Amino acid sequence: MRESEPQRPRAVLFACGQNAVRSPMAAAIARHYFGRRLQIDSAGVEAGDLDGFAVAVMNELGIDIVKYRPKTFDKLIENEAIFDLVISLSPEAHHRALEFARDRPMEVEYWPTQDPTIALELGFSREGILQSYRAVRDALSERILSRLAQGPVGNL
Repeated sequence: MRESEPQRPRAVLFACGQNAVRSPMAAAIARHYFGRRLQIDSAGVEAGDLDGFAVAVMNELGIDIVKYRPKTFDKLIENEAIFDLVISLSPEAHHRALEFARDRPMEVEYWPTQDPTIALELGFSREGILQSYRAVRDALSERILSRLAQGPVGNL
């Protein structure tokens, strides 16, 4: 392997601000494609409430996240969770991920990812809100497939 190529991780953590939209979607997508090959989880700086629009756009792909319960980095520390790679999706999560990884042998990557809830704040129509969430979901899917690819995809 060339030095510039990132290592293929065995355990991946996705992180965002509240673990309610971006990181649960990313973890579910990664689990869908790589769940038998990788340990995958998600966390937030804080624990929010799982977002209904995130549930809806993931259901469009046949991925059910309705039972997911948001958690924090503190919960991971309490459970002594270990990951090879932490992928942060928001600035606040990136700062927390760097702290989390400080004394642990983990790689941290920052993937700046738009917060689709901004569409709610801007008063978009329901379809506009769903399009915002789909755009984030699809961008995450593409990046996850590119970064974590290890041969054929799927839970074979």
